[in-house]
Amino acid sequence: MPTLTFLHACTPLRFSLSLCQVERPRRGPHCSAAAHTGRKYLSSQQTVVWSPSDGRTITTTTTAAPAAAAAAAATTTTTATATSSSSPPPVVVASASSTTTTMSCNPKTIKDAINANLLPILTVSGVTGGVVLGLILRYSRDEPWTKREVMYVGYVGELFLRALKALIIPLIVSSLVSAIGSLDLSLSKKIGLRAVCYYLTTTVLAVVLGIILVVSIHPGKGSDEGITKAGEARSVYTPDLLMDLPRNFFPPNLIQACFETHKTVIVEPKPEDFVNDTLPPKSEWDIKHEHARAMNIMGLVSFATFLGLALSTLDAKGKPLLDFFQSLSDASMVITSWLIWISPVGILFLVASMMIEMEDFSVMLGQLGMYFGTVVLGIFIHGFIVLPTLYTVFTRKLPFRFLANMSQAYITAFATASSSGTLPVTFQCLEEKNKIDMRVTRFVIPIGATINMDGTALYEAVAAIFIAQVRGLALSIGQVVAISITATAAAIGAAGIPQAGLVTMVMVLDVVGLPAEDMTLIIAVDWLLDRFRTMINVLGDSIGAGLVYELSKKELEKLNINANGDVERPSNEIGMDAVESSKM
Repeated sequence: MPTLTFLHACTPLRFSLSLCQVERPRRGPHCSAAAHTGRKYLSSQQTVVWSPSDGRTITTTTTAAPAAAAAAAATTTTTATATSSSSPPPVVVASASSTTTTMSCNPKTIKDAINANLLPILTVSGVTGGVVLGLILRYSRDEPWTKREVMYVGYVGELFLRALKALIIPLIVSSLVSAIGSLDLSLSKKIGLRAVCYYLTTTVLAVVLGIILVVSIHPGKGSDEGITKAGEARSVYTPDLLMDLPRNFFPPNLIQACFETHKTVIVEPKPEDFVNDTLPPKSEWDIKHEHARAMNIMGLVSFATFLGLALSTLDAKGKPLLDFFQSLSDASMVITSWLIWISPVGILFLVASMMIEMEDFSVMLGQLGMYFGTVVLGIFIHGFIVLPTLYTVFTRKLPFRFLANMSQAYITAFATASSSGTLPVTFQCLEEKNKIDMRVTRFVIPIGATINMDGTALYEAVAAIFIAQVRGLALSIGQVVAISITATAAAIGAAGIPQAGLVTMVMVLDVVGLPAEDMTLIIAVDWLLDRFRTMINVLGDSIGAGLVYELSKKELEKLNINANGDVERPSNEIGMDAVESSKM
């Protein structure tokens, strides 16, 4: 490989090409050329001429033979020595390749870029095609579509969604157990504490942002004129909802936790049981304990966390079981990589059926339209300004490439309206595209899918104040603070399933004395808002994983020190030139 000597200009600069790298250290213009002999570059039959003194132009040519490359190197040495006290001359770097490199875009580069982003492109096309197909089918006839016909249209999407949800349990349990079990106990505590602090901080910020927007915009006009009520309200008691959280955190039956969630139901007394013909308060109603047909994710996460901690303390004794969960986690990710390629088709039919099923577009034009716009505005400000700013501040990296690499997860979250159902895609985007250490992603993401609901928290705060505005209720500062605290707690308790926020919304309304029946005012647009807030929930989980990984890099490297004292970096660590270029 040729040895080059060249003169450095005074301005520090770093420039990289795909075949060679030229670095200019922080030196003055009078540095000695001899002091920099011995630099080695990738061999090539390519000549890169770089002239920083004449407008920083870059020209690329090809040398005919290695002898010419040696001559170019000698010429460079002579020029650098002779002009060491004058302005910086052009630097010629010789390397040994048979191809010609150009700085302009060529068809091969464009093709490689398309291949690298083929899946996001297909997914966006699936969403667009679903909207177009749904609108065409919706207005292709005058009479409305029946539920059976809508089911036929969305059948392919339903199959995709069922296959995606089938991976939730093996992924959550195996990823948490393998991630925590492979970490040192003290490091597990640090990573867990950082993740929980991030989740609580972002949830509070989302609630505060929602309150500021709804108070400023004031979408409620003091009446419910033009708002059509929809759905039914569930009778709940706030203390029961709060006590159900720990109950679900410690499920008595793990098999049952895979498909059922505990809930406390209060039974309204019959008229003959009224006292003085007056309905007694909810605290005196009868209580029933039931199980809803929904996966108890909190219970599964708590069990997997404690099992992983136990295995990390067993060392060699726990290795066989830890290897089993690691293999299960890897196998689940392989299945995910297969499944992800049919997602554009599944999303197309899911979106098409959603567009056909939508009752009336006119609901977006009145007060509900103002409410809808307030929530969506808050979601986008939080997701694309607040969260990326936090990422940049703590990691000192620009977030644009990170966010672009997560596009597949956002689109899947929007189509499925389930942050838990999007887990397989989120794992793949973080580990394969953003190169986050899997020990972090498989620890942080399942917990985030359970307790981190930024979009839900913002939505519930806005919805509660919007309903109060519609009813003409003036809220005091204390009531606004109570809404923020309750919305935060309700978001943490909301399971990662579609429209779980409607259940916890009753608790927020109860805090300010609004009846649960008023929840029916916003149900007409909740199905669409649910998809937006799920998308931002997944975005918050992803940025949290990236942020925790950057803060935990040093501790993770210590775990990778081998017997010789060398650091073995994980194969999926963020260290590529593409990501390095986003550093501030």
